[in-house]
Amino acid sequence: MPTGLIALALGGFGIGLTEFLIAGLLPQVASSFEVTEAAAGWLISGYALSVAVGAIALTAATARLPRKPVLVGLVALFVIGNLLSAVAPNYPVMLLGRIVAALCHGSFFGIGSLVARSLVAPERKSRAVAVMFAGLTVANVLGVPFGALVGERWGWRAAFWAVTAIGVLALAGIAALVPGRAGEQRSTPPSGLRDQLRAFRSSQVWLTLAATALSYGGMFGAFSYIAYTFTEVSGFAPADVAWLLMVYGVGLVVGNLVGGRAADRDRDRALVLSLLGLTLTLALFGLLAHSAAASVVLVFVMGVTGFASVPGMITRVTDVAHGAALAASANVSASNVGNALGAWLGGLAISAGLGYTAPLYVGAGIALTSVVVMMVAARRARSPRPADRVPTW
Repeated sequence: MPTGLIALALGGFGIGLTEFLIAGLLPQVASSFEVTEAAAGWLISGYALSVAVGAIALTAATARLPRKPVLVGLVALFVIGNLLSAVAPNYPVMLLGRIVAALCHGSFFGIGSLVARSLVAPERKSRAVAVMFAGLTVANVLGVPFGALVGERWGWRAAFWAVTAIGVLALAGIAALVPGRAGEQRSTPPSGLRDQLRAFRSSQVWLTLAATALSYGGMFGAFSYIAYTFTEVSGFAPADVAWLLMVYGVGLVVGNLVGGRAADRDRDRALVLSLLGLTLTLALFGLLAHSAAASVVLVFVMGVTGFASVPGMITRVTDVAHGAALAASANVSASNVGNALGAWLGGLAISAGLGYTAPLYVGAGIALTSVVVMMVAARRARSPRPADRVPTW
């Protein structure tokens, strides 16, 4: 494994921690700044909105710059944002720190995925992306308990100091271990913004982005309300939710690594099967949610099938976009749009009085739509128009 991949994974781990740890710290932060729970919630939703905006804006702004310096700059932005949060004297500065840290999120994973795939042989590109995303999936497992544990012992500021330190280590690792022209060695990807935008003429790009948004929408339509499913349907105590979420997180890690390997063998087939697996898992979860034992197994499988498509989607969108970094970052924005869509529709189902298993069925329906979109994309890829041909770069 190239050491540069480890540095990228460490950066992904730090960014993932920043995103997830705040959930375990909200009560402390709200109390410290004397703001309402709703206001404190903007530290989460404001972060998510900034990810979606920053992914496009920063990638477009840095389109002509070499990728390694851009990555170093993005991680530096991440460090500055978390440092602002750690020393924030008031709530507005805290929110500003969250926004600054979030701006780098989408571009880091978009551009970083192009750099990661350039560090290995072409037949291992999805696995390389999976290694980089492994940091994010591990952070998903550890983020909330890490924040809660550190916050309880040393205060919420200590958690942000810890993440700042991880960011400094990642910055040093990327600067020292990632080759100077990584991401530009095996291809001549579009450099100017006009060239980057030209990639979006391909229907394959839009089909892949739609499949990404719908796959995330399916998973998060169910996941956003999974705690209620566990406690109100499966019969678990509220104290059990933390370890059940860790089971889900372990599934994410497994799915990410398995999905990367499968995508290197037959990417479109692996994507269709993983999305179909997610659809069936969510539907089965809705039917068996009253069984505590089945819920434990199915939340793990939900994590596996939910994240198995991520490495393949990233490499697919960059391939069909002929290496345009803007398309890779747009994929991250699409996933956040899907998160919001799934959570909204799941909430509507609960508000309509359909019960706490309804988000699972809503998620299954959204995921099934992603299967259809991916099948259309795969079929068109077998007999593409000239603009849609997948390059071998």
